[in-house]
Amino acid sequence: MTSFIEKKWMGKVLVLAGIYNLIFGLFCVLFPNSFFEMINANLPTYPFLWQCIGMIVGVYGIGYIAASKSPLRHWPIVLVGLLGKIFGPIGFIQTAMLGDIPWSFGYLIITNDLIWIFPFVYILIASYRNRYQ
Repeated sequence: MTSFIEKKWMGKVLVLAGIYNLIFGLFCVLFPNSFFEMINANLPTYPFLWQCIGMIVGVYGIGYIAASKSPLRHWPIVLVGLLGKIFGPIGFIQTAMLGDIPWSFGYLIITNDLIWIFPFVYILIASYRNRYQ
């Protein structure tokens, strides 16, 4: 069984992920060219697409915060988030290899995806063990 301390830690991670996603999403919506300017990349031709990505990321943030109240029970939200955190880097590598975006875009992969993978995996494993053991 998962201890109360572990569950509390999981909830805090999900709240942090949620806050991060809300801030990042808001940043993308309000300032769609800013990140591109920071990494000296070409500005997007259609900034509304970047704003839509920001909106999606922000919605994930709401889901993470909702799941933080009972991480083991709300494992499907964590699973959907984890899938995004796995497919995001894969898509980035493919797109960068094709030359469609600069490799410097990878800075986002670190903060948006990579740092969250292991805590999300841990929550999913704990949820599975809590349910089936």
